[in-house]
Parts: sequence; C-alpha cells; structure tokens
Amino acid sequence: MNQTTLPQPTSPAELSAAEMPAERVFVTLSLADQLCGVPVEGVRDVLGEQSVTRIPLAPPEIAGSLNLRGRIVTAIDLRQRLHLPPAPPGVARMSVVAEQGGELYALLVDQVSEVLTLSTRDFEPNPPTLASPWAEFSLGIYRLQNRLLVVLDVARLLALAHV
Repeated sequence: MNQTTLPQPTSPAELSAAEMPAERVFVTLSLADQLCGVPVEGVRDVLGEQSVTRIPLAPPEIAGSLNLRGRIVTAIDLRQRLHLPPAPPGVARMSVVAEQGGELYALLVDQVSEVLTLSTRDFEPNPPTLASPWAEFSLGIYRLQNRLLVVLDVARLLALAHV
C-alpha cells in the first residue's frame, strides 16, 4: 500500500510571499491574561472542563490524561509549560485538542474565546521585549486594537525535547 505524506503546517516565516495565504484563522485563548492564538487548522476539538487523571512520575507540564470519546489524550498544562503561575484554585479550565504525530493532546488553557481571521500582512516577528517563555513557544504576534495576540507554535509546545 502506498502511503502519502501530508505536508506539515509551516510557520509564516517559512513561507514565501507567493505561498502566504492572504488571511490566517486562529482559535483564540487566554493564559494568565495573555491573549494567544492557535492556527485553526491544527485544532481538533475544544472542550470544557474535563476530569484529568494524573500520571505518576510524569513531568509537571503533563497534567495527566483524559478520555475523549474513547481515546486517551495526554493533557499538557500550558501554564506549567510556559513557566506561568498556577491557575487560581476552583477556576474551570478548558482544553484545546491538537494532533501531533498521530496522537491527540489536550492543551489546558484558562479560557477559549473566539475564532479570528487576521491578515497575514499584520503578522510580526516576536518583539525583543516578549518574555523568554513566550518567545520560545511563539511563532510571532499580531497587534490588535487594545491587545497583543501571541501566536503559539503547537508543534514546539508538544515537542518531547522540551517536556
């Protein structure tokens, strides 16, 4: 049987002007009051608060696992991953489910907001003032009317070398 390899999503910096779509679509989310975006093509599901089972001896970034329609999904706590303070006690967290290497991962976030379509002309590289953990896992930024949208690099967030 002949297998076809699908092209992997590339960062805007890796595309030439001719290859760049005019617009990009993002699922927006909040982490410690920072607005972030995840490319919508990488999102498989958005979940409300879920029961997460802790995995013994797992790194602190691994919140545990959850059951998504019969599939076991590894839950990654993005606050831990980005070296942010823990979520306040009793606050319901949401999950953005992404796929990487055929596996599903639930990215635990504070809140999922809306889907935004933004012009690629407005995309900027990370400013030098962007804090180190954010810059490490960011593809770049969008300056919105009154907020900065940090575009998260899901592949880098899920890379085993970083966990």
